[in-house]
Amino acid sequence: MYTGPARLAFPNMKKVDLFKDLTATYRKHGWQLKTVLMQPQTQAEIIADDAAILKSINVEEATVDALWFSRPSHNDREAWELRLLAETQYALFETFEPDETEELRNDARLEMEARLREYVSRD
Repeated sequence: MYTGPARLAFPNMKKVDLFKDLTATYRKHGWQLKTVLMQPQTQAEIIADDAAILKSINVEEATVDALWFSRPSHNDREAWELRLLAETQYALFETFEPDETEELRNDARLEMEARLREYVSRD
């Protein structure tokens, strides 16, 4: 169930600080960071500021910078959120039923990534 985009502004933050802020906020609310989508230049920038920060995280090269979070949801569902890593925040949200196959879940997550790339390309 898609609930729409969420926007929140973080004026002029360095990517590493934004990354730390977002992951801490999500963790505080029970979300678990699953995967990071990152452009090579952003990854290099973050590593230059804090070499250890991405060490134990699954980072996938991408054309956008975004963070995949998940957590348990109501009625045994699983919630996933794809959060854009940018000063103007944008997020897409989806919940999955417990009986949905991993293939269906993956297809939905790929569609969310496509919508995020489309949003970024409009700016």
